Amino acid sequence: MPLELAIILPTLNERGNLAPLIQRIENALKPVMDDDGWEVLVVDDDSTDGTAEEARKLARTDRRVRIIQRIGRRGLSSAAIEGFCATAAPFAAVMDADHQHDPALLPEMLATLKADEADICVASRFAEGASTEGWEQPERERLSSLANRAARLITGVKMSDPMSGYFMLRTSRALELTPRLSGIGFKILFDLLATADATLRVRELPLKFAARREGESKLDRAILFDFLAGLYDRTLGRVIPTRFALFGTVGGLGVIVHYTVLTIMFTGMTATFWKAHTIAVLVAMSFNFWLNNWLTYRDKRLKGFGRLLSGWIGFCATCAVGGFANVAVATLLESQGVFWALAALAGILIGSVWNYALSSRFVWGRF
Repeated sequence: MPLELAIILPTLNERGNLAPLIQRIENALKPVMDDDGWEVLVVDDDSTDGTAEEARKLARTDRRVRIIQRIGRRGLSSAAIEGFCATAAPFAAVMDADHQHDPALLPEMLATLKADEADICVASRFAEGASTEGWEQPERERLSSLANRAARLITGVKMSDPMSGYFMLRTSRALELTPRLSGIGFKILFDLLATADATLRVRELPLKFAARREGESKLDRAILFDFLAGLYDRTLGRVIPTRFALFGTVGGLGVIVHYTVLTIMFTGMTATFWKAHTIAVLVAMSFNFWLNNWLTYRDKRLKGFGRLLSGWIGFCATCAVGGFANVAVATLLESQGVFWALAALAGILIGSVWNYALSSRFVWGRF
């Protein structure tokens, strides 16, 4: 039987979940498909727990398993895109590797697409008959519900769960849309729906969303920021790079911190302007490092005291020239009679582009 279906598994530290999941996929597809009719494509973001090596071990005895190990690239959406581009199967499914998505839905999804009853089949957590009892994360459920409402408004698709991470479509349709996908964040389905020129026909299947089998969830409260990043990319991303816009958003909050400290130091404590401005720069710089690490670069987030400390030092070092230019320009303008608040703003703008360029490459990027 020719290859028909590719199951794309974006992974990050899912070593112990792989073998049991592949067995569950085999059990689900065996009644409807020959063993050679499907493949599992593990797209691993250079996991630290040996997920890629586990996938290679499985592939040595099972030719249906393939592995793409990505170095220096992260993100579920971009992993799914690489999976679409790497398979020859005419149908492709995307699902999580943590066992929260039930492989038993795969045969019905495939049959629906083959019968041309839909352009895309989605496993919905909120359709009639679905269940999220195994999730046990009410805060995540509320965030997902809010994001779903926003996604329905943007895509124009009437469905219960446009933010689902478990779906199947024809590979040709995915490849058609791939050049225009943003690849940002973790909601590839939303990206596909928003990118399609014509509204896609969607069929939703109720999903009993299960508990993670083992390991830790990769999602946290910063997922809302990722969703906003996706919205931004769909609107203004071709004009201003999305990562820079996120960096600038964090910088905007840093400006508030900067002015707060400057106001206290300069007007409240009668410090000389250059001293007050320098202290404000250091405080805002530290705040920006923490928030950028948590939000803007959450896919490359530094963890652990040692890495955080070295990252903070590196951030301050790379931003030192921008900070110097910031203070110098602001001080010069203030000495020329420019109102101190406007002088400070000019300094901030001068330093921001420099700070983004260097910190992106040398703190969260690679040399």
